[in-house]
Amino acid sequence: MSGAWNLLVDELDEWTRAGLAATLWWRDDDACTATPALARLLAIARTHRVPVAIAAVPQGADAALVDAVHACAETTVVQHGYAHRNHAPSGERSAEMGPHRPLPIRLDEIVSGRLGLAERFGERFRPVLVPPWNRIGGDVLPELASTGVRGLSRFGPREAVEVAPWVIQANAHVDPIAWRRARTFIGANEAVTRVVAHLRSRRKQEVDRDEPTGLLTHHLAFGADAFDFVDDLIGWSSRHPAVRWLKVDDIFKRAA
Repeated sequence: MSGAWNLLVDELDEWTRAGLAATLWWRDDDACTATPALARLLAIARTHRVPVAIAAVPQGADAALVDAVHACAETTVVQHGYAHRNHAPSGERSAEMGPHRPLPIRLDEIVSGRLGLAERFGERFRPVLVPPWNRIGGDVLPELASTGVRGLSRFGPREAVEVAPWVIQANAHVDPIAWRRARTFIGANEAVTRVVAHLRSRRKQEVDRDEPTGLLTHHLAFGADAFDFVDDLIGWSSRHPAVRWLKVDDIFKRAA
C-alpha cells in the first residue's frame, strides 16, 4: 500500500488515538438478478465477513436474486425505488421519485415495492428506501412513514438523522465510478482519497460524526479494477482496530 492508502492508515490511526470508532457501511445498487458481477461482489462480502446492503429494484428482482441473497449470510436487501424508471422530462436530471408525477402514484409505488420485496426476501428485507439516482421529491419525505418505510439512503453527508418522524437517514459518500466519463473506475488512489476525506470531516465534526461513511458500489458497472479496489479496501480496513463495518440493522435501528 502506498499513496492514498497511507493517508487512510494515518486517518484511521487518528481515530484510534481519539478513542473513536470509524464506522463504515456498504450499499450496492441496481440489483435485479444473479450475474457473474453480483457473484464477485458477494464473494468479497463472504470472504471478509463484511455486511452489504443490496438495493434491489422491486419490479426487476427475480427468483435468481432471491437465491443469491439467501446463499450469502452477509446480505440484507433494501428497496431501490420501484421500477428504476426515469420520469423526469428531457433536460432534467434523472429521477423516479421526483416531483414529476402525482404524489399518490409515487407513494403507491413505494408501498407496492416494499410489500413485494418483503414477500420475496422475507427476513432478509428491511424497509429502507434507496431512491434511484439518489433523488426524491421533497413532497414525498413527510409521507414516507405512512408507506411503511423506516429508513432513507441517498448520497452525500446527511443534514439530519431523521428526514421525517420515524424515518432514519444514512447516506453513501464514496462512489468509485465516474458516471459522466464513460462509467469508468476513478482509480484506487482517488477512491481512497474520498474515503479519507469523509472520515476526516467526520472526525473534525465538519459533518455528522455519527453518520457512517458509506461505500456505494454498482456491481453491474464494475470491471476487475473496481472490484479489486473494493476487495482491498474492505479486506484491509476491516483489520484496522478503529474500523467497524456496520449492518443495516446497526444503522437504521427503527427499520429492523
